[in-house]
Amino acid sequence: MLNNFNGRPSLATVLKASTVAGIAAAVLATGVPLEITRSYAEAVKVQAPAVPSFANVVDAVSPAVVSVRVENRVNPVADNNDGFSFDFNGRGFDDLPDDHPLKRFFKQFGQDPNDQQGHQRRFGQNGPGGPGGPNGPGKGRLRPVAQGSGFFISEDGYIVTNNHVVSDGQAFVAVMNDGTELDAKLIGKDPRTDLAVLKVDGKGKKFTYVNWADDNNVRVGDWVVAVGNPFGLGGTVTAGIISARGRDIGSGPYDDYLQVDAAVNRGNSGGPTFNLNGEVVGINTAIFSPSGGSVGIAFAIPASTAKDVVADLMKDGQVSRGWLGVQIQPVTKDIAESIGLSEPSGALVVAPQPGSPGDKAGMKAGDVVTALNGETIKDARDLSRRIGAMQPGSKAELSVWRAGKAQSLTVELGTLPADQKDANADDNSNQPQQPEAPASEKALADLGLTVGPSDDGKGLAITGIDPDSDAADKGIKEGEKITSVNNQEVSTAADVVKVLNQAKKDGRTRALFQIQSSEGSRFVALPINGQG
Repeated sequence: MLNNFNGRPSLATVLKASTVAGIAAAVLATGVPLEITRSYAEAVKVQAPAVPSFANVVDAVSPAVVSVRVENRVNPVADNNDGFSFDFNGRGFDDLPDDHPLKRFFKQFGQDPNDQQGHQRRFGQNGPGGPGGPNGPGKGRLRPVAQGSGFFISEDGYIVTNNHVVSDGQAFVAVMNDGTELDAKLIGKDPRTDLAVLKVDGKGKKFTYVNWADDNNVRVGDWVVAVGNPFGLGGTVTAGIISARGRDIGSGPYDDYLQVDAAVNRGNSGGPTFNLNGEVVGINTAIFSPSGGSVGIAFAIPASTAKDVVADLMKDGQVSRGWLGVQIQPVTKDIAESIGLSEPSGALVVAPQPGSPGDKAGMKAGDVVTALNGETIKDARDLSRRIGAMQPGSKAELSVWRAGKAQSLTVELGTLPADQKDANADDNSNQPQQPEAPASEKALADLGLTVGPSDDGKGLAITGIDPDSDAADKGIKEGEKITSVNNQEVSTAADVVKVLNQAKKDGRTRALFQIQSSEGSRFVALPINGQG
């Protein structure tokens, strides 16, 4: 601000201007810029929720998991007694020109390829003339032919793995987590559950081993850790969750797999799947994969199944299973309706094998087993699994549905034969053939069936099928045979119509046909509405 004294600036104004000018002069003189302070926004930070680590589980269980190397003898291409010899397009070694590269090679090292004793000296007892050679008493060398995984189930060296890992082997090596290799011998195997047990001799060493989990407490969505030897890489760990329970993949009568989404690949077979307590909930056995690699669908044998089988293999080298001796199939909704069951559950008996425990106890084709020892049977697979888990010679109380009402049977189980197959139906009908009635033929034609007398006089031969009929949809084929309807033996079309009419009076809308083919016997439910 200017004052009124000759238009001159005030003292305060002069001092301010002098100060600014002095600072500017100092900056120009020193070349040091003034520090300028700026403020920035903070970087983004997210507080993630706590996620369980698998490191403690892996540290604890890894010493118990092994790689299983399977070896077999590889036979030589040729086997002769003339010593180690060469054949070059029909010419022997001496016929080769002196400047031939192979001849120069052997002469360079002073070796004669036809000198059997010299070759044995150079290459040892596994040479062609040695005990392990093609001309010796032990033909062929042991070569690795497969590799899988396994785990110790006891401190004295018992190892669990898959049957399909060891089934073709003649010698086995367990490779431990620290690289130690130990020879193992096969104690026993069970193809029906795809389990096997090996044993290594630790010469007094105590091995780290793992325990079985109670897989009845395993829930879909639980965390699991798979440890194994995929692609021969060595100990590898993957994690995932239980995706499903009770999977049937068609591998055998006792299918009851856990499905997991942890990455399981070739070489993981026989390896364990752990819960977060380090207990084995399942044994990795199979994967679903169009490419051959993991797509997140793997199947593990549940601990409850493996525990009993492994105990039997360790004790006896084999598994003894209870045997009922009847061919069974699932109960569909149509079948349940045809026989008056309120829901499609239980196991439908197709045929008891003559002389089997089921036959001796009075079981008949068409019976539906609804309970075993007071526990409900869910389906045919459930009955097979439960009977197989029982000891031969034990008593079983069966609840069966027969002719529209429940009955009880007591069966003393036999021992399942090693090569047991499903029994074919045994039809004891000896009724004489009768002339076909035109009305009966029309009734069966309405079902889509054309029938005629069978060659053996038992049942009705199916001579034609309407491709648009329910019978065709159910898979009934020309050349098969109808042996019973609603568990009543039939030998004429009139017999069939009589049974159908009675079923209609009883309020049924379907009838149960027993169909015999070259592959065995089965039951099919067909609609009977509109039949006279």
